[in-house]
Amino acid sequence: MVRDEHPGGPARPPRAPVVATRAGAVRGAACDGGYRFLGVPFAAPPTGVDRYLPPRPAAPWTGVREATRNGPTPPQPPVPPPMDAFYPAVPGGEYLNIDVWTPDPGAARLPVMVWLYGGGFDGGSNTVYRGGRFARDGVVFAAPNYRLGAEGFLCLGDGVANVGLLDQVAALEWVRENIAAFGGDPGDVTVFGQSAGAMSVGALMAMPRAAGLFRRAILQSGAGNLAYTADTARGIGRRLAAKLGVAPVREAVAEAGSDRVLAAQTAVMADLAEDPDPQRWGGEPGARVNMWRPTVDGDTLPALPADAIAAGASADVDVLIGANAEEGRLSLVPFGALESITEADLAEAMRLYRLPVPRALDAYRAAYPGASPGELLAVLQGDWYYRAAATRLAEGRATAAAPTYMYEFSWRSPRFDGRLGACHALEIPFAFDLLDDPLMQWLTGPAAPQDLADLMHACWVSFARTGRADWPPYRPEGRDAFRFGTGSAHVRDPFPARALWDGVDLYEADMPRASAA
Repeated sequence: MVRDEHPGGPARPPRAPVVATRAGAVRGAACDGGYRFLGVPFAAPPTGVDRYLPPRPAAPWTGVREATRNGPTPPQPPVPPPMDAFYPAVPGGEYLNIDVWTPDPGAARLPVMVWLYGGGFDGGSNTVYRGGRFARDGVVFAAPNYRLGAEGFLCLGDGVANVGLLDQVAALEWVRENIAAFGGDPGDVTVFGQSAGAMSVGALMAMPRAAGLFRRAILQSGAGNLAYTADTARGIGRRLAAKLGVAPVREAVAEAGSDRVLAAQTAVMADLAEDPDPQRWGGEPGARVNMWRPTVDGDTLPALPADAIAAGASADVDVLIGANAEEGRLSLVPFGALESITEADLAEAMRLYRLPVPRALDAYRAAYPGASPGELLAVLQGDWYYRAAATRLAEGRATAAAPTYMYEFSWRSPRFDGRLGACHALEIPFAFDLLDDPLMQWLTGPAAPQDLADLMHACWVSFARTGRADWPPYRPEGRDAFRFGTGSAHVRDPFPARALWDGVDLYEADMPRASAA
């Protein structure tokens, strides 16, 4: 139900609409493209030991709650410049909140897109992702926060795991129960995300508790390959408790306080970086340690997402998946590391990725003639973390009832004298049609091609409406994909080093492997 706080005749849209959710009424605001409602609670504020436990329902409120400003952001370690602008901190305890952008709260059965942000499972928030252009084009857009780091992914062997993923499930349940009040169709939901957000989408596709909560999925630079075994996750949890000097139980970690836990997270990451292992936590030359991941605990996440999907999980979910051509440049170029990578560093990274080093070096040099070791490492990182994993997931869905479409984003940013290239996260302002956003221009520069944003954004909106793309679905025999870039076009087999990754294990070394029967 929506009512107009400023009635002005039947043809006048509301300037400050009030929508009745199941927990209470919220007042939004008009914006370009429609109306926005920010910081709406979808779960109770986590306090005490509940900070490390699954989400609880939000308490009802009386009166009308203001929803015109960004809600609090989840606790997370500070991010060093120049990337800190993408991680703004909003203080407050109600950080399990969701933003909603709608073209018309009085509409009915509009397609819904739910965005999950990236940030390595230890950073990020919904605050920098404005959904007005989706609303402008007839989509109800929602973006929840979810818990990060230890709060979201601490595993201590006590039967609790993947709290951050359960936050995402709770947000999707909130969408199912409330989005119709904003004009959306709860039966027509597309969940999409980038990096850790895309990996979360892959995990949700494998989670029994998420079944039926979405109809379509878009995975941008992330697939279902990164998860911990319970043993590895418990080992990281115990390291964290030891660094805090407390017993490895949730009550003791909670009593240590958020600031101490965040400091301990940073210290453990530094310890893990001394023994790089990309299968476990990243850390190859030029890449930061990725300490937190979903855990295959046998309950919330019964199997490695890639295995579960290949075995038929979410076979009825339409999928669009892809990656960028030079993903690793974002972790190298802004920090001046691209030029410092040596041939020995490149060979070591290939060894850690379990590639046959002499043959792999020759193959990458042939595929990218004239590239420096740092430039090759930037491609290699993206191939292991994202492109090979996306290809593997698409191949695992070859017999699924619903189609799978692949894309590649290859437009090269002129930033940093052109060295930023087709880096990680560069596709986001194009998919969101936010080339005019000053923050996004840090990635794109001020003169990025609007026609490419028009094309990519329209593709995302069309997929959310229909579950289809304008190029053939991916099949191993044809390997069809679409390349978004200068001269966007339907292509075949856009992954130059794909054959080199055939048979290479992309998963944690001791991960039990399920048969894709």
